[in-house]
Amino acid sequence: MRTTWHATSAAEEAFECPDRATGKVRWKGGRVDLVFGSNSQLRALAEAYASEHAKWKFVRDFVARGQGDESGSVDIAPS
Repeated sequence: MRTTWHATSAAEEAFECPDRATGKVRWKGGRVDLVFGSNSQLRALAEAYASEHAKWKFVRDFVARGQGDESGSVDIAPS
């Protein structure tokens, strides 16, 4: 592995990743950045629902799952 992240705060909410050859910081990120960035499935879901036009898709999918309907066929219209 070429990268190693290190916490930069006591609460371990901020992290830095130095270049191994130079020791200079190459990247900075928060805990959520690292979780979503390292998990391809979470990243794909975040990208799919993050766009403005996907707002109601998220609501419909969320409600459908809560009702046990995995087809996503719940009819919810924006007000």
